[in-house]
Amino acid sequence: MRNGFVSERLAEEGAMSSVLDVSVVVPVHNEVESLPHLLEAISSTLIESNLSYEIICVDDGSNDGSVKLLKDQAQTRTDLKSIILRRNYGQTAAMAAGFYHARGRAIVTLDADLQNDPVDIPMLLAKLDEGYDLVSGWRKNRQDAAVTRLLPSKIANWLIRRVTSVNIRDYGCSLKAYRSELVADMNLYGELHRFLPALAYIEGARITEVPVRHHARRFGSSKYGLGRTFRVVMDLFTIAFMKKFLNRPMHVFGLWGLIFMVLGGAMSTYLTWAKLVLGQEIGDRPLLILAVLLLVTGVQLFCFGLLAELLMRTYHESQGRPIYRVREVVGNRNGE
Repeated sequence: MRNGFVSERLAEEGAMSSVLDVSVVVPVHNEVESLPHLLEAISSTLIESNLSYEIICVDDGSNDGSVKLLKDQAQTRTDLKSIILRRNYGQTAAMAAGFYHARGRAIVTLDADLQNDPVDIPMLLAKLDEGYDLVSGWRKNRQDAAVTRLLPSKIANWLIRRVTSVNIRDYGCSLKAYRSELVADMNLYGELHRFLPALAYIEGARITEVPVRHHARRFGSSKYGLGRTFRVVMDLFTIAFMKKFLNRPMHVFGLWGLIFMVLGGAMSTYLTWAKLVLGQEIGDRPLLILAVLLLVTGVQLFCFGLLAELLMRTYHESQGRPIYRVREVVGNRNGE
């Protein structure tokens, strides 16, 4: 993502290349039949809208001829940049690579399977111009199988909304538009591409959602399945933690550590009193095991909190990342 040396690199490139209105980032995995139609649809839409643009196709380990097609197209088209990854890293990595190379004021992402319609791109960009930082597509009339795709998607979207408190109805829609400065502040890993609205919310972004077209798949087969469920759930826990405790992990680990230590200490005090004052046997009492467990767990959680605090400070200081985000500065500064 665009931070650290990446930002420096983009600053250097900025002197050599003009900034465009929009960069369209397309992750590609075995979509050789769809690509020619998609590229033509994107270019015709943006030319008709009188926008300066570039198309960045990131091949994520295709083995169906997509690589050759992208290389050939990049040799003949001035609006296309083809990025070929060494192997299949997943959609999140492909999007991160596309964001890294983008030089548009706005960045639009969409799938390569022609189910997203490039005709909707100008509408998303117009919504950005209203003051939003991220505009997410909502596949209101989704053209997918009801049992294997629609039902799991509805459940996942409901769960993500509940956990993140970001009211987006269709987290899985790849058709989204971002301000480039927003993308520069976000790091992607795991399966976090589907949680970009939640990550943007953590960064203080203004987010909205608009209905977009969705078409049935014309070529090939879907790359998504129920096998991703576990990874999505694990990343959801990560997002939930980041949303509440990214800059203050001690508040969660330390709090529960103190609670466990207080409970364990109280039980240990009672057992000590029962042994020394009342003369009762405590060696075979389950309460003794619970007291020791609470004390040990409490100390561990408290130490985890301290380590997490150190890691957060290292994370922010090593990358020069402030703990705040400035939307704008209004007024004169020292008469300048």
